[in-house]
Amino acid sequence: MTLNSRIIFHLMGLLLVCNGGFMLLAALVSGIYDDGVTLEITTAAISTMFGGVFAMFYTRGHKKEVKRKEGYIIVTFGWIVMSISGMLPYIFSGAIPGITNAFFETISGYTTTGASILEDIESLPEGILFWRSLTHWIGGMGIIVLAIAILPLLGIGGMQLFAAEAPGPNADKLHPRITDTAKRLWLIYFGYTAAETLLLKLAGMSFFDAINHALATLSTGGFSTKNASLAYWNDQPLIQYIVIFFMFLAGSNFVLSYFAFKGKVQRVIKDEEFKFYTAFIFFFMIIAALVVYFKANVPISDYHPMVLGEGESAFRHALFQVIAVVTTTGFVSADFTAWTPFLTIFFFGLMFLGGSAGSTAGGIKVMRHLLIIKNGLLEFKRTLHMNAIIPVRYNNKTVSEHIVYNIIAFFVLYMLLFVIGALVLGALGLDFVSAIGGAASSLGNVGPALGSLNPVSNFNGLPDAGKWWCGFLMLAGRLELFTVLILLTPYFWKRI
Repeated sequence: MTLNSRIIFHLMGLLLVCNGGFMLLAALVSGIYDDGVTLEITTAAISTMFGGVFAMFYTRGHKKEVKRKEGYIIVTFGWIVMSISGMLPYIFSGAIPGITNAFFETISGYTTTGASILEDIESLPEGILFWRSLTHWIGGMGIIVLAIAILPLLGIGGMQLFAAEAPGPNADKLHPRITDTAKRLWLIYFGYTAAETLLLKLAGMSFFDAINHALATLSTGGFSTKNASLAYWNDQPLIQYIVIFFMFLAGSNFVLSYFAFKGKVQRVIKDEEFKFYTAFIFFFMIIAALVVYFKANVPISDYHPMVLGEGESAFRHALFQVIAVVTTTGFVSADFTAWTPFLTIFFFGLMFLGGSAGSTAGGIKVMRHLLIIKNGLLEFKRTLHMNAIIPVRYNNKTVSEHIVYNIIAFFVLYMLLFVIGALVLGALGLDFVSAIGGAASSLGNVGPALGSLNPVSNFNGLPDAGKWWCGFLMLAGRLELFTVLILLTPYFWKRI
């Protein structure tokens, strides 16, 4: 099969043009605040758009056909191209010197991981801070469009199930309704962002802080404009509750939001993944709150002003950190690794859960865990009744064996890559806790990790090789593993 390289370069050019357009938006913000880097961001934007226009013009006679092989390349290299071009504002402005650090911050943004190498965030110009948050927002909605339009066609990690629930896409070929679906979800995404910005502003944030945190929340990214992240507003409970609510929405299936706005609330209530997603968060929050209240090594008053009492503080911090980790948003209201050893291990385990399919969250996803558990329990019945056909069911529909095997393969690959990721970080000099925490956080797009990479620290202490390696893990985790890993196989590049 001959590779249609012209369509690949044409779409890369289109991505560059779009990326440059978003940079111009950051340049506008820079100009409004007169932060001194407007020219540098504008130069980065024009350079990016020029490269994109050149690529599109050079490949204007391409065949308008994207086959499976081109799909894998477009998805993976699209994220890489966006990250390479996206680091130009940092480099041109001098906000992040060095290609390694600039690329790490950028790919962490686009993959909505939220891990940072910055020591003093508050000293950065407003235009750079806005661009940093905008990379989250672009990457967050990008993964939604991928989940609807591309991944089901490539057979990625059980996303065919999500495609069956989405209002529009056809699993056999790209359908015009996919465009309509993407537009609707973009509208919901934008609407949620605007709503959170308004609510945070009314709750006491400045408009600049409000819009940046809204961009980071809906994308489940986690970049903040403050060094202390959301702990900066620990004396304003309403702000944190608003962020909690929108983190919950961002970690749920955006198609369910579409159904809810269409008045089909029963579709939301009866959705298995949503029920378990909500139940998991509630159950884990209760555990964390009880431990924080009764057993925490650090007194609650040490990290939280007593605004509404110790009980409320324990509840809020437990809920905040559980949702932040489960949805892989990674905002921080307190250092959960300082509470108790039990909770350190507890939150480490939550890094492997992930949000819902069709959300902006990273991780393995609740749907996959649910189907793996269901299939495991059914194995007991199959052992007793060898000749019986006992299929796995999801939302009252039979799940094909192909999808079940795909999900099991995804889980095995995920855990294998986690182990390899931790081994590499260990070989680069990280201690055991930091290595496993860094690997789990990067692969799950969580952000804060353990050890020297804990929630009140950052990734700047990693050696350069460790930053590039974590960047690879972020990309692999964000793009559902198969999309990236298949490009590393010799078979993929053979001409058939």
